[in-house]
Amino acid sequence: MALKRRNKVDPSFSMSSMTDIVFLLLIFFMVTSTLIAPNALKLLLPESSHQTSASPIATVSISQDLNFYVGTTQLPFEDIEGVLQYRFKEENIEEPTISLHVHRSVPMQEVVKVMNIAKNNRWKLILATTAK
Repeated sequence: MALKRRNKVDPSFSMSSMTDIVFLLLIFFMVTSTLIAPNALKLLLPESSHQTSASPIATVSISQDLNFYVGTTQLPFEDIEGVLQYRFKEENIEEPTISLHVHRSVPMQEVVKVMNIAKNNRWKLILATTAK
């Protein structure tokens, strides 16, 4: 009596489900990378028609309620110069560039304080604006 096996095992592997997963991951990472903001503070910047293309090394921000930030860390004004000097010395940066992000309602006196820190230390300073 010759018995035949009814279920045959197919040794091939279908890659279509694997490619679906890869494409879903690719779409996920593309969408989430556009959501990452370089400056997490919400500031309404002044408008300007001239834009400078320089790569700042540090970011100093002044919020609407006159809080000072280096990056996203809130600091008292007195500590800003020391923190920046330490950071530039640790990273061995000879000609640092600072990007100054200021809310449009901040008095000019507060902006000039940070500008004087950059001038006294001979650092380059860029005032961040939005395009008109």
